[in-house]
Amino acid sequence: MPAITPTTPPPEGCIDTQVLGHVLLIGINRPAKRNGWTPSMFRQLAEAYTRLDDDPDLRVGVLHAFGDHFTAGLDLPAVSAYMQRGEKATPEGLVEPHDYGLPGYRRRTKPMVVAVKGICFTVGIELMLGADIVVAADDCRFSQMEVQRGIMATGGATLRMAERAGTGNALLHLLTADEFGSAEAFRLNFVQRVVPAGQELGEALRIAERIAAQAPLAVVATRLNVLKAIEQGPAAAVAEFIPVQKRLANSEDAAEGVRAFIERRPAQFRGR
Repeated sequence: MPAITPTTPPPEGCIDTQVLGHVLLIGINRPAKRNGWTPSMFRQLAEAYTRLDDDPDLRVGVLHAFGDHFTAGLDLPAVSAYMQRGEKATPEGLVEPHDYGLPGYRRRTKPMVVAVKGICFTVGIELMLGADIVVAADDCRFSQMEVQRGIMATGGATLRMAERAGTGNALLHLLTADEFGSAEAFRLNFVQRVVPAGQELGEALRIAERIAAQAPLAVVATRLNVLKAIEQGPAAAVAEFIPVQKRLANSEDAAEGVRAFIERRPAQFRGR
């Protein structure tokens, strides 16, 4: 794996980005505060997600963190005023990283892989559940502890925990604010791979590069069809099968896929 060197973050933290081929690495950078989230970090994260969707050369995102921990959650003193006013720290019109269809925000179309390690609390869980594929280090500590602070999880946990693990399992962790490890997160389908600590980013990047080697238009269409089935039901997803397949089958990438099959070589897709 190539060396990934963070910038020196300001006190309020920042989001670092780095391009590796067709992959956009998105790094949470406030390790001195266990990557506690501030308003400026939320804005920069949305800008990075928007860049991923808008740049035709980028095909997959990888969200990761610098330091020993993914995130200890919200920096409450920094974000409490926004909560009290009912405001979002992210400007409207950008891709909203939690991806649950908040009015005024765009939804992500391209895949996102997440590498989590160490502490992964509250917003960290919600960001990983709002992504597509999660690789967890075996030393992770998870907790959705909003009820301990007198607030509610509003980044998607109340939706996606039950979707992935069932109502009882979701409420067990949402209502007790308990701490659980990587094995439990894997059991609940919150994460897809558990690897030895230190290998999580390399594995996430390997998965992302494998996705990036596929036909970009087909990858996006497949992802969106899965989400449509989850959010709107099987009938809505099935209704798209023929028109979407027709569009894909007439693309340059589909023609390249056929040529590569005939010539017995890896396809060179261009996203057209």
